[in-house]
Amino acid sequence: MTNRFAVILAAGQGTRMKSKLYKVLHPVAGRAMVQHVIDQLNTVKLDKMVTVVGFGAEKVKEQIGQVSEYVIQEEQLGTAHAVQQAEDLLKDKEGTTIVACGDTPLITGETFQALFNHHEQEGASATILTAKTDKPAGYGRVIRNDVNEVERIVEHKDANEHELLVNEINTGTYCFDNQALFAALQEVSNDNAQGEYYLPDVIEIMKKKGEKVSAFLTPDFEETLGVNDRVALAEAEKTMKKRINEQHMRNGVAIIDPDQTYIEPDVVIESDVTIYPGSILKGNTMIKSDAEIGPNSEISNCHIGEGTVVKQSVANDSKIGDRVKIGPFAHIRPDSIVGDDAKLGNFVEIKKTVLGDKSKVSHLSYIGDAEVGSNVNIGCGTITVNYDGANKFLTTIEDDAFIGCNSNLIAPVTVGKGSYIAAGSTITEDVPEDALSVARARQTNKEGYVTKLKNRKKD
Repeated sequence: MTNRFAVILAAGQGTRMKSKLYKVLHPVAGRAMVQHVIDQLNTVKLDKMVTVVGFGAEKVKEQIGQVSEYVIQEEQLGTAHAVQQAEDLLKDKEGTTIVACGDTPLITGETFQALFNHHEQEGASATILTAKTDKPAGYGRVIRNDVNEVERIVEHKDANEHELLVNEINTGTYCFDNQALFAALQEVSNDNAQGEYYLPDVIEIMKKKGEKVSAFLTPDFEETLGVNDRVALAEAEKTMKKRINEQHMRNGVAIIDPDQTYIEPDVVIESDVTIYPGSILKGNTMIKSDAEIGPNSEISNCHIGEGTVVKQSVANDSKIGDRVKIGPFAHIRPDSIVGDDAKLGNFVEIKKTVLGDKSKVSHLSYIGDAEVGSNVNIGCGTITVNYDGANKFLTTIEDDAFIGCNSNLIAPVTVGKGSYIAAGSTITEDVPEDALSVARARQTNKEGYVTKLKNRKKD
């Protein structure tokens, strides 16, 4: 098999993005654009990957990590100049080199593979990834001869009236015979208005040498979108969202309104899950079969069990068991574990809490830094008072306990198995097993007091 290499162009600042964040690091579906390119290229099984960095080099390297080697383009002098920075790492190697842009997050691994295959089967020195569009304005046109061979690439501003009618465009992604590429790069001139070295000039140089130049036409123009500003970024986001949602639906997930559902690429959803409109699923989230999510729920880095229902709620970095009822308007904060058949009702917040099987926190409560056993009932308005202004403390509620409404549990404290806390109590000491704890002021009724007070005011 032919050796395969990749050069990813990721050196530009992206001034049209109007952002302090470097262009290729802008996220599409929660993942940096350049990371999408890297991930898809990795499916092709490359022998070496080289990323050309410039502006924000350290941030880009931090994002990509060790899957790539790096070269620096100190001055941004054009795409040919950028590729030339990889010369020391690649020039003596035999094989095929793909050149891809770090701002083309929608190109799939299947397209990269097809481009490689076409190039190698054709025995070409260069192959251009092309696409057809009804709106080719601004793109370089691919001009073919009478036998459908590529003659040249004409930039939009240099095209004549006939060439402007051509709707096959250059996407900016190429495959090259590696040694032919670096030989041709030596001949690229910067004799143009911008004084830069352009990679498409390599095509003309190769044609003049009699080398074969081919083109691979991808049927999906949307896939080739390059992101240069916020408008294009939103277009890429929309396309990626549609792609992800359609894949889940083909796998048996019911997405009621795909246009109003946002799912990031690493989310795993089993069949027969129902996703209602307005839901946002992010990070390494796993949703098991028969769960229902939404409407208007946000879930990030969570495991959601089989048959669990999450309505109008937020959950982060937590594990939620099977057949759990959550919401509406619940908030599950990081490091929480919710057992099977549990319930978290409206306006309930938990944080760093273990809630056992069949336990219920039905409404208007905060349970933080707590270990709650199974079959516990926590009444409305209950608070685990876990913070003294400097440190967090643990509240333990053992199996079968009953916590009355508007109770304050002052941590560190343990409520024993099967015990009852009377409504309105403030608990500062451990409660023994099967005990009733009452910690509130005794009620006093002063009969006739209000009448006397009113008469006094009249006097």
